[in-house]
Amino acid sequence: MSARAAQASSALETGVVAALSEHGEGIVHEGKIAFVPGALPGETIRFRRTRRHRQYDEARLEEIVSRSAQRVSPRCAHFEICGGCALQHLEHAEQLRLKQQQLRESLEHLARLAPARWLEPLATSPWGYRRRARLGVKYVTRRGRVLVGFRERSSHLIAQLERCEVLAPPLDGLIEPLAVLIGQLSIREQLPQIEVAVGDDTAGLVLRVLSSPSASDLTRLREFEAQHGIRLWLQSGGLDSVRALSEPAPSLSYALPQAGIELEFGPTDFIQVNAGANRALVAAAVELLDPGPQSLVLDLYCGLGNFSLALARRARAVVGVEGEARLVERARANAQRNAITNAQFFQADLSSPALGAAPWLRQPYTHVLLDPPRTGARELVAPLARLAPERLVYVSCHPGSLARDLGLLAHEHGFELLAAGVVDMFAHTAHMESVALLAAPR
Repeated sequence: MSARAAQASSALETGVVAALSEHGEGIVHEGKIAFVPGALPGETIRFRRTRRHRQYDEARLEEIVSRSAQRVSPRCAHFEICGGCALQHLEHAEQLRLKQQQLRESLEHLARLAPARWLEPLATSPWGYRRRARLGVKYVTRRGRVLVGFRERSSHLIAQLERCEVLAPPLDGLIEPLAVLIGQLSIREQLPQIEVAVGDDTAGLVLRVLSSPSASDLTRLREFEAQHGIRLWLQSGGLDSVRALSEPAPSLSYALPQAGIELEFGPTDFIQVNAGANRALVAAAVELLDPGPQSLVLDLYCGLGNFSLALARRARAVVGVEGEARLVERARANAQRNAITNAQFFQADLSSPALGAAPWLRQPYTHVLLDPPRTGARELVAPLARLAPERLVYVSCHPGSLARDLGLLAHEHGFELLAAGVVDMFAHTAHMESVALLAAPR
């Protein structure tokens, strides 16, 4: 869709919100489609079009004429400005219902599929859940202060925050103290980003530093660590440059109690952002896949072993494959840490056309799990069809790529969609995590 945007007229219009967009905006169909942030389905609103595009317009909510029964007061004082959340004004249970509806529509319209059964949404606490995040940092000369937080809505500017209701504690309350700390550093204009990494017992921050901190900077940073009970890392270049501020270097980990597993991760490693939702998702994936003592399981995009090691507790053997070498090493170390000897891990480019020649792909797998990035796993459809597993669980963070891949597996290769549902991984945002269960034709 081309974006030939221009300033629009400011005429006040009235319309009824038909649905939510994939970004959490209200959609009004009267006249040309308008996307209205802050509006909820079923509401009658007054709005102004602010920017015109060829096929749609952006608009600003001016007044709610009739309110949705599911509208609630946002908990966060910064909700109207900060772009970190899009749906705090919508009742949490309704967020999940609408996401399930969006998944259903994606499967019906894009894949021409409906599961044999719908799974209940995997829900968890919608507050204080976010253990991985990337925060922007900016010293604003005219204000004489540092801003730390997410970007403003529809802007590259950093929102001025005091706290964050979705960040995991203790970091939820450290936004303002961090801004004060960085404002006292000599490198306050050379520190553009902070990565949040929270384990079960340790919370940490990775500070991106474009200049070396002075001796007094290092002292202030160590005092901040001690005062707030967190750990800091400094990153001066690529990922290989990440170093702990204080020795010994801290370790981060999280547990999967239902599998009796603890996984270590680095402060820049990929992990699922929501600890509670991840525990529920891993347990559900294991039950859906249902491996037995003779099962041979393939876990694609296995990361540091999040699903692989839980599956290894039930299966005869598990093979995990991941594209990032650092995560492969982490998965191997996590297997050893948990005394799991029936899991092997390999590095491979899972988007490569030559994937079919990989030795690890020639085994007679009975079960497959894959958790690809947003782009999906189109290149894996044909190899998976050749494996013809008894069960295949597909975990997705994008309903469009999920629907595309499931459509290919079903219509071109005869797979049956047995179940599907959403996971509450990203509460109060428009992002959607989902899980689907398929079976190869017999």
